[in-house]
Amino acid sequence: MKTAITEMFGIQHPIIQGGMHYVGFAEMAAAVSNAGGLGIITGLTQGTPEKLADEIARCKDMTDKPFGVNLTFLPSLNPPDYPGLVKAIIEGGVKVVETAGRNPEQVLPHLKDAGIKVIHKCTSVRHSLKAQSIGCDAVSVDGFECGGHPGEDDIPNMILLPRAADELEIPFVASGGMADARSLVAALAMGAEGMNMGTRFIATKEAPVHDNVKKAILAASELDTRLVMRPLRNTERVLNNDAVERLLKIEQEKGEDLKFEDIYEQVAGVYPRIMSEGDMDAGAWSCGMVAGLISDIPTCQELIDRIMNEAEAIIRQRLAGFLDA
Repeated sequence: MKTAITEMFGIQHPIIQGGMHYVGFAEMAAAVSNAGGLGIITGLTQGTPEKLADEIARCKDMTDKPFGVNLTFLPSLNPPDYPGLVKAIIEGGVKVVETAGRNPEQVLPHLKDAGIKVIHKCTSVRHSLKAQSIGCDAVSVDGFECGGHPGEDDIPNMILLPRAADELEIPFVASGGMADARSLVAALAMGAEGMNMGTRFIATKEAPVHDNVKKAILAASELDTRLVMRPLRNTERVLNNDAVERLLKIEQEKGEDLKFEDIYEQVAGVYPRIMSEGDMDAGAWSCGMVAGLISDIPTCQELIDRIMNEAEAIIRQRLAGFLDA
C-alpha cells in the first residue's frame, strides 16, 4: 500500500510505532521497521546524547530499514541536553524524527539541514497548522482516545481527523485508538495517510517490557483508563490501578489548589518500576482506550501482516461490495 507517508519515509506499510517512554528501545523500533512499518526510538528514555547514540547504533545492527527517533519537548527546571540529542540523531544517520510536546521550531533548522523528515504529534487542528507553518513535513493527529497526553480539547478522531484533512496541506497520520485493519481503513477514509500505534505495539512479543504490562493490557477493557492531571492542564490518559485511584482522590480533595508536588509520588520516575520490573501499582502509566481492542500478543511481523492483509480485504470486499449492491 502506497501513501504519502510510505513515500516520505521510505517504508512499506503506512504504520508508525509512536515514541513511548521505556518502550521505545532499539528492540522495539527494529522489530517494527523489519516488519515494514516505521519503528521509533524514544530519545528521552535514553537520557543522554551518548546513550541515545549507542541505542541508534544498536538499532542499526538490528535493521537496515528506516527508523526514527522521538524527541519530546517538556517544560522542566533541568531540561535534557536537547542540542546534544539532536547532534546524536544527525550523526547517527537517522532520517526521521517524531517530535512531541512543545513547539519544536528551535531544532527544525538543524534537522532539516541534515535531510531529516520531521513529523510532529498534535492534539488539535490549530497545533497541526502551526506545525505545518514552521516547516514540519507531516503531523501525527492525536485524538482524545489516545494513551498519554490527549490535550485539553477532548476531540475524538471521528471529528479531529476530517477536520485536519480539511485544513492541512501536509500529510498526516491518525494516532489514538489505532489497533487493527479497521483502524487503518477508517483513518484513510477520513483523510489520513497512515496510522500511529502506541499501546497496540506494547502488546507484542518484541516489546521490551515486563510481561505484567502486556498482561494488564490484555486484561483491560475500553472502560479501564482514567484521565489524570486535568486540574493542572497536563491531562494524561493512563491505565487504572491502585496508584491512579490514590492520585484521583488527591485531585478531588485538593481541587483548584492541586500542585504537581501533591501527586509527585504517583507520576514521577515510576516508568522503570512498571515497564522493567512489572510493578503494576507503582504509579500512573500511559495506556489508550484501544486496550479494549487488544486480545493477543503477536510478533510485530504477525501484527503488521495481519493489519495489511485484513485492510486490503476490507477495501476490496466489504467496501467494494456496497458499491456493487
